[in-house]
Amino acid sequence: MLLTISFQNFYQGTLIVNIPNVKSIPLLPRPRHLSLSGESVKVPSTLSLFSIERGLARAAGIVATEPACTEAHIIIETDLILGQEEYHLFIGETTGCAIKIRSSSRIGSLHALKTLRQLLDHFGTTLPAMQIEDSPAFANRGIMLDVSRNRVPKMSELLRLVRQFASWKINHIQLYTEHTFKYLGHDEVWRGASPLTPLEIRLLDKECRELGITLAANQNCFGHMTRWLKHPRYASLAETHGDWEWEGRMLPGPFSLCPLDPGSIDLVDGLLEQLLPNFSSGLVNIGCDETLDLGQGRSKDEVAKRGESTLYFDFVDKIVARVKKRGFKPMFWADIALSHPEELHRVPDGMISLAWGYEPDAPFAEWCKRLRDVGSEVWVCPGTSSWRSITGRTTERRQNVSAAVEQGLASGASGFLMTDWGDEGHRQQWPIALIGLAEAAEAAWSGKSEHPDNETLDKHLFSGSKGVAQWLCMIGDADLPLRRIYGKPTTDGLSTPLRNSSALFNEMHRPELPRPLTPHLSEVWHETLSSIKELSANIPLTDPQTTSELLLTADVAELAANIALLNVNPNSGKIFSEELVQNIDRIIIEHSRLWRLRSRPGGLAESVTHYKKVKRRLMGLTS
Repeated sequence: MLLTISFQNFYQGTLIVNIPNVKSIPLLPRPRHLSLSGESVKVPSTLSLFSIERGLARAAGIVATEPACTEAHIIIETDLILGQEEYHLFIGETTGCAIKIRSSSRIGSLHALKTLRQLLDHFGTTLPAMQIEDSPAFANRGIMLDVSRNRVPKMSELLRLVRQFASWKINHIQLYTEHTFKYLGHDEVWRGASPLTPLEIRLLDKECRELGITLAANQNCFGHMTRWLKHPRYASLAETHGDWEWEGRMLPGPFSLCPLDPGSIDLVDGLLEQLLPNFSSGLVNIGCDETLDLGQGRSKDEVAKRGESTLYFDFVDKIVARVKKRGFKPMFWADIALSHPEELHRVPDGMISLAWGYEPDAPFAEWCKRLRDVGSEVWVCPGTSSWRSITGRTTERRQNVSAAVEQGLASGASGFLMTDWGDEGHRQQWPIALIGLAEAAEAAWSGKSEHPDNETLDKHLFSGSKGVAQWLCMIGDADLPLRRIYGKPTTDGLSTPLRNSSALFNEMHRPELPRPLTPHLSEVWHETLSSIKELSANIPLTDPQTTSELLLTADVAELAANIALLNVNPNSGKIFSEELVQNIDRIIIEHSRLWRLRSRPGGLAESVTHYKKVKRRLMGLTS
């Protein structure tokens, strides 16, 4: 509810203004405490948005550090009682100046300026008089973007994202890489991938540093090395080359480095030698997750003698030694370590353990306790649920983030890292990931599981275009009834909830078509398709690029639902299949067009092959 009042303006004349209530002020993240006095302040025009943006980078030039008003119209006072990132922001009711910031450090002042910039962006030069007292729940609030599954953002896009994340008070970023850094002398690995160059990383590092963000290096050094090991030059370093088993499925090698081969650590050492000097943070994520083929290839006999965990930690120790030799602090994905509780004491000293899990039931509290019991620093790492989904998974994402925040804080986690992956060609459109990242930024700062309201998300993510956030949340649950019953069958004939993917994505990519559906599933699929069509007909208007990304999301979701329904009666689906093939052709064209707007060309052709495989299966039904 807005109140209209008359008051004596802080600088000039009596004005008639609208005073908002606290809940209507769209700040992201929301401050811990905000109170309004019922008045407003006319901020001088010399305090421009441009000045505030530059202030974010330098915390100098626009501020006065003496308790007197200058042309800057801002006073910054040092209060050593406040925490490192804590700040107090006073607008109006200050001594002589319009705005006063109280903090104990440059970073606290930066946070206050970020909040001030959001207020100026929303209200213009007439601000409500208010007092804010604010500080974060997690000391480390991070975002990790996958740049190895085909999609590598353009440099302009990366710089834009860094600035956007900084405005949400994110203070840690890392880009997950396997093969997409331009390593000198390893051309065959990154050729055609449009990799990040050393110069680009240094520029990005500088931008992050000025905005109060730590840019951590990232290079998987053990598992997920297929992009290297598939080349003849590196093939001899692989653990496996034939099929290997995981959870009853046979998967193709190569995948992990063989930890017994001296050449494996030599390769890793050489990569770190080139990568780390480009980062000023002194932090590196060495990966080491999902080494699932270890012991199924060259190290099989040694694993039988000494145990899988021994070989795993022996190799991790070697990597860590190379990292520390260069003055860097290591972090690693803790899934393999947690799978060997009897060996957790072998987590190297000084390691930051990244406890990741992407479902609502991820046991973050248990993981944190076990890792902290052996003296390891722990960060909790939920996910956006954008990958392998098309539309996202709104309910699972929010429950996953809530679990990470609540259990992480209660269990002593020092960091929160929101992950966004790009499995199967990184075909989710950017808004699907973006809304999850923004919700995570709110949660990591506030320490609460309550997500931002849709109006605030629209303001900060979509330039104030109304209805976009609500639309994204709704389409993210379009197939929720199916996800609840689409998992693995149980022994009593029931099904478990689907994990790490959506029903839409799974049905579109089944290796064999047709797969007959039960009448009940057919009914639920019809309801899902109906929901998607209604959402497709009511896409909110925003900027042309985002609108196109929403349209493509709806089109692909509708394609997936139609493919599922085709399975109900495949013998009568020839004409329908032909229509779907034509739809895929249009989707490929639009996917490619939108890709080029945000991302580099490398990886696009491979991403498109996933659609082409679906097209070939459908064409088989038309013959």
